[in-house]
Amino acid sequence: MRKVSLRWAVVLGLVSATVLAGWAPVARHVRAAEFLQRLSAKTPENAARLATEDVTIPGKSGPIRARLYFPEGAKPGRAIVVAHGVHWRGIDERRLVPFARALAESGLTVLTPELSELADYRITASGVEVIRDSVRYLVGRRDHVEGDHVGVLGFSFAGGLALVAAQDPETAAHVTSVTSVGGHHDLRRVLRFLIHNEIETTSGIVQQKAHEYGLVVLVYGNLERFVPPQDLPAMRAGFQAWLHEDQKAARAAAKARTTPEAERLWHLLEKGNLQTLAPELDALLQDQSATLKTLSSAGHLKQLRVPVYLLHGSHDSVIPASETDAAHLELDGADHQALVSPLLEHVEVSKTAGLGDKLALVSFMAKLL
Repeated sequence: MRKVSLRWAVVLGLVSATVLAGWAPVARHVRAAEFLQRLSAKTPENAARLATEDVTIPGKSGPIRARLYFPEGAKPGRAIVVAHGVHWRGIDERRLVPFARALAESGLTVLTPELSELADYRITASGVEVIRDSVRYLVGRRDHVEGDHVGVLGFSFAGGLALVAAQDPETAAHVTSVTSVGGHHDLRRVLRFLIHNEIETTSGIVQQKAHEYGLVVLVYGNLERFVPPQDLPAMRAGFQAWLHEDQKAARAAAKARTTPEAERLWHLLEKGNLQTLAPELDALLQDQSATLKTLSSAGHLKQLRVPVYLLHGSHDSVIPASETDAAHLELDGADHQALVSPLLEHVEVSKTAGLGDKLALVSFMAKLL
């Protein structure tokens, strides 16, 4: 067994002791604790044990860039599709790569497909289609996958899209389980939170400050609602560079703006005052209500015929943890598990918490490993 930090060594010891007392199989929980240790390590270990393969998936709407991670020299075994969240680096995103590697080090074959629309900060049905195409492709990789079933896991908005993808009978026939990490249940509700800093819950409205990043993404995906056609290229380039955290390039691109509408919008972005657009954004949500429903699992989760795992950071300011709470309520009586943990932020393990929270996270991850 690899060397682990003192923090996770204590967890490993308690997991083993608890499991021996009859909690659950030892191997799965030890693998889960080791997996979390790999994610928290500053440098990767045993990189030589893994192999990667860049592949092209023949999707129904065109080729999909993807990457396969697998234990080097291993026989065909269990496999999982892992879908990245809203980030321009896509399958090269700095948190996704170590996560995929850690899963592969745990013995899984991992496929990470590029959701090109999400990589361009747009939440569309394309993401659902890519996940379904990826399941079909991975099942066909008999050189790495045993049987005809694979797992599905999505981060952030891809978590919500994964739940939608698994509703398709053809896809569900080849899925062992679907996991949403920091994902949405009702997309309209999440977007309204980003606009108003208000969370809609079954017990009423809760005030919580939303991360400004989410509102920038929402406006960027609907720029045609705010600026005339002649300024769309400049504003798209400016907003895109802003989301890439390159403000110098963003300002340089946006200098080409020529209309008062574009000038106002850029000023609101620079000053962090995009919430001024709340009336226009509320109208946008109303106009897109039908589309937002198709990109949400709300009201349809009971149709799923596979185990569902919901994991969320308790202080998530992009997609609030109340989304997992709502999905958990809808799944009452169905095969599922939900965990809201202070150990998570939006989609990464980065916070410290008590031993009980660590054990709960290990127990949750053991289901996947």
